[in-house]
Amino acid sequence: MTNSRAYSIAIVDDHSLILQGLVGLLSRIRSYQVTGTFTRGSELLAFLETDPVDIVLLDISLPDINGIDLCLEIKRIAPSVIVLGLSNHTERSVILNLMQNGASGYLLKNIDINELEKCLDLAMTKQMVFSGAVQEIIANPSSTDLPLLPKLTKRETEILKLIALGRTSVQIADELFLSPLTIETHRKRMMSKFKTKNMMSLIKIATDNRLI
Repeated sequence: MTNSRAYSIAIVDDHSLILQGLVGLLSRIRSYQVTGTFTRGSELLAFLETDPVDIVLLDISLPDINGIDLCLEIKRIAPSVIVLGLSNHTERSVILNLMQNGASGYLLKNIDINELEKCLDLAMTKQMVFSGAVQEIIANPSSTDLPLLPKLTKRETEILKLIALGRTSVQIADELFLSPLTIETHRKRMMSKFKTKNMMSLIKIATDNRLI
């Protein structure tokens, strides 16, 4: 890709060995330059506040935040940045959830340098990009794929966290300055949304998927 300047890339991955390998790999592609590497999502967000980049390569499993949630935060801070998932996670639901949160593509870590360069070039032309292996995953849903989870509103998240802490509807209503009837309505709506029969099942799903 011909360009007067090298496009800047920030990478976040919780394995420093992976980071070193990616920096080494990307140093062989002249049109791109790694300007920051991070092992925690919070470090990347702090960096983006003052140092804009063209592309963020994002792992899914991080010690302080799920990469899917982090993608949303990145797009909030820097709406124009191109976020590409770069992970070993091959679950179709993970890939689609990341795209739903604003990512422009998803690559598996087994990608080679030629395909990586091609994907980066396509991403810079505002196209959605997937490595070959990811295209196959998206095109061929597996019976073990998890369905896309519904989204919780800010208020629902607030209420569900308090329910998980053992608060009653009356206590939650007092705390949030709402009526107990409103809390009960939220409870029923959340159970219906997630197709669960009780709050314990809902709390488990929300906890397992880091929704609360």
